[in-house]
Amino acid sequence: MHRKVAEDVRTGKPKSTLEIGAGTLNHLQYEKHSAPYDIVEPFRYLFESAAKVDRIRNVYSDIKEIPRGTKYDRAISIATFEHICNLPEVVAQCGLLLAHDAQIRVAIPSEGTILWKLGWQFTTGIEFRLKHNLDYSLLMKHEHVNTAAEIEDILRYFFSQVESSFFGFSKSLSFYQFYSCSKPSLTRCTQFIGSLRFTPSSALT
Repeated sequence: MHRKVAEDVRTGKPKSTLEIGAGTLNHLQYEKHSAPYDIVEPFRYLFESAAKVDRIRNVYSDIKEIPRGTKYDRAISIATFEHICNLPEVVAQCGLLLAHDAQIRVAIPSEGTILWKLGWQFTTGIEFRLKHNLDYSLLMKHEHVNTAAEIEDILRYFFSQVESSFFGFSKSLSFYQFYSCSKPSLTRCTQFIGSLRFTPSSALT
């Protein structure tokens, strides 16, 4: 997943980058030609002592904190979109943050497919059961709130050009999937973000 996301910056001029869900900054080793580099990561303890933290220009705990008018050559995310409850809002914000001809590059596990399920059931699932005598699937249901198909639908709603690939036999029989999205519908992104401001608080609970 990391190598696929970073393919566009292996050579050439540096590109300004926003990583969503940067975690421990483990992806930075693949990003030799990306700068400046901003991240969205609410859990600061994950990256504060990371070896490459000095490469980070700005840290945001929420994508909504990024100043209006900021533009990036690319936005990236690795194994994060399946965890985000307000994913349509995040993708719409990405669309508004991208410069002309920029991309959002997303790698995700194939959540919701049989091969992915069998993969974790016979590895982490067994280990978790032996160690804690608990059902790992319950944790997965809380952690992975979006399936791969749902993520693709959201990306295609906000972006008119979407290219994809997978690691496996097909999307429905794969372990991981990759999406490169460009040409955001600024109208849809703006309208969706605007609609959130007028949603009654009772409808969000």
